[in-house]
Amino acid sequence: MAMTVQITFDCVDPHKQARFWAMALGYQKEDHTNFIAGLLAEGALQPSDVIEVDGGRGFVEVSACRDPAGLGPRLYFQRVEESKVVKNRVHLDLHAGHERVKAEAARLIEHGATMAWTSDDRGAYTITLRDPEGNEFCVD
Repeated sequence: MAMTVQITFDCVDPHKQARFWAMALGYQKEDHTNFIAGLLAEGALQPSDVIEVDGGRGFVEVSACRDPAGLGPRLYFQRVEESKVVKNRVHLDLHAGHERVKAEAARLIEHGATMAWTSDDRGAYTITLRDPEGNEFCVD
C-alpha cells in the first residue's frame, strides 16, 4: 500500500513560506485557530507558543499549506535558527507546461521568488527560481 507524503521545509519564517507556497501551487494555508484554541484550553500549549497571523491564530514555530483537492502533498514549514547556506539536496519541480513556463515564472517572481538560472540541456526549457528564503525550485 502506498504512503502519503508531507514535504517539510526548514525555514526562518514559516508563515511567510506557507503563504508563498500556497500561492505558488494554488494551495490553502492552513488555519490552526480552532486547533490552537483547544490546545490552549487543555493547557497543552502556552500563549507564548501562539501568534496572531493571517486573521487567526497560528503556531509561532510552524505553519502548513495543503492542496484543497487533497491530491498533492501537504507542505509543512518549521522554524530553524540558521538560514539556508548551500544548494538544496531536494527541490520541487512545478510543471506549468511549455507554453506557460515564462508567464508562471514571472507570476512567482511578482510574489517573492527570485531568478536563479535557465536551462534546456535536459530537454525541456526550465527556469530555476528561489523562494523567499532562497530554496531553489524549477518551473518547466
